[in-house]
Amino acid sequence: MGKYFGTDGFRGEANKNLTFEHAIKIGRFLGWYYGMNQNKKAKIVIGKDTRRSSYMFEYALCTGLMASGADAYIMHVTTTPSVAYITRVDDFDCGIMISASHNPYYDNGIKLLNGNGEKMDEETILKVESYLDGEFEIPVSERKDIGRTVDYVAGRNRYIGYLISMSKYSFKNKKVGLDVANGAAWQIAKGVFDALGAKTYVINDSPDGYNINTDCGSTHIEHLQQFVVEKGLDVGFAYDGDADRCLAVDEKGNLITGDHILYIYGLYMKERGKLLNNKVVTTVMSNFGLYKALDKVGIEYDKTKVGDKYVYENMVQTGNRIGGEQSGHIIFSKYETTGDGILTSLKLMEVMLAKEKPLSELAAPVVFYPQVLKNVRVKSKPEAQNDPDVQAAVNAVAQQLGDSGRILVRESGTEPLIRVMVEADTEALCQQYVDSVIAVLQSKGHVIS
Repeated sequence: MGKYFGTDGFRGEANKNLTFEHAIKIGRFLGWYYGMNQNKKAKIVIGKDTRRSSYMFEYALCTGLMASGADAYIMHVTTTPSVAYITRVDDFDCGIMISASHNPYYDNGIKLLNGNGEKMDEETILKVESYLDGEFEIPVSERKDIGRTVDYVAGRNRYIGYLISMSKYSFKNKKVGLDVANGAAWQIAKGVFDALGAKTYVINDSPDGYNINTDCGSTHIEHLQQFVVEKGLDVGFAYDGDADRCLAVDEKGNLITGDHILYIYGLYMKERGKLLNNKVVTTVMSNFGLYKALDKVGIEYDKTKVGDKYVYENMVQTGNRIGGEQSGHIIFSKYETTGDGILTSLKLMEVMLAKEKPLSELAAPVVFYPQVLKNVRVKSKPEAQNDPDVQAAVNAVAQQLGDSGRILVRESGTEPLIRVMVEADTEALCQQYVDSVIAVLQSKGHVIS
C-alpha cells in the first residue's frame, strides 16, 4: 500500500483527507499518462455512487482529465463492477470509480482500474502518488488537444443487459427482497430482477446524498432479515454502497454470509465439473465452519490476506474460478474481474432454481464456529508480532485447539493494532484463549495502556 492509495483506492473524508485538488491532480496524471505520454488521446470511463461529494469528485476528475487531453466518459451513478466491466469490454485505457463502498456518506474514495477492469497495478499507483506529491510536472493540453466529456449512460445499460444474460433460469413466481443501501445499485438491481420475472420488493432505494449505507444495506442486514420474514419472501439480497458485495437472507430470515455463498456455489460448480483445481479461494478471516464444510465435500481451498485484491491475485495466478470474503465480496473470475453484488445474487438464485431447494437448506452444512476478536493497541506491530514469547503463546493455543478451532494473530493494515482472533467450540473457550495471548503481549510491554 502506498501513501494515499490502500488496497481499495484512495479513501478518506471528503475535502479533509481526500480533497477535490487530489481528484483534479489524479485526473491530470491519468489523462497524461494514458494519452499525451503515449502520443494519443486517452479514453477514460468514470462511475460514481450516490454520495453528495461524488458529484464534486466527478467534475474535478473530469477537469483534470480534459486538461491533460483525455476524453472522460461519464456513466453517472453506477456500480463498481459495472465500471470494471465497461472498462474491459469497451476498450477504455482505464476506469475510475468514485465511492467509499460501505463507509458513511461523508467519506469518499477514488478507485483506479486498468484497461482490463482490474485494480490498478502498484507501479502505476506509485507514479500517481509521486505526482500528487509534486515530484514532477506534466504539460497541459491546448487548442484542439483539450479533452471533452461524453455522456455514457449507454455503458450502464449495456452492463444491465450483461447481468440479465447471466441467468439460465426465469425467476417467475419467486419473491425477492432487495436492500440497495440507498447506493449505486439503486437504478440497476430491481430492473435486472424484474426483467428475469421475479416479484421484486425493494427497500432503501431513495438516495438523497446523505443516507447511503445509513442503517441499511449489507452493513445493517437486520432490516432485510425482518423484511423477508414479514413479507414471506423466498430470499433477500443486500448490497453495500457501490454494490461490489452481497449478503443474503434465506426464507427463514437467517443471514447468509460470503462464506456460505462460497460453499453453496463452490459445491454447485464441483457437482457440474466446473470447479477448476477443485479449489475455492478464501481469506484468513473466513470462519472455521466453512473449512470444515468444504472438507466434508472434498473441496480444497487457498487462504489469502484480507482484501478482495489478494483474492483476485490468487485467482489470476492459479486459475481458481471462485473466491471471496465473508463480508460478501465474491469473485466469479469467468465473468468478472472484481466482486459484483448483483451477479452474486443471480448466481445464488441459479443454484436455488437448479437444485429446487430453499436457500436455508443449501446453506445448512456451514455451521459457524463462535468467534472472539480483540484489537490490541501496541507500540510496534512487528516487534509484538515477532516476539518469541508471543509466538509461543499463539502456538500453545493452536496445539490445544487442534482441529476443533483456530487462532489468528495479524497486524492491522492501517492502525497500530494487533488483532487476536480465536474460533472454538464455545465462546467461553474463545475468550479464554484470546485473553491468554493478550496477557503475554501485556507482560512483555508491547501494549499501549
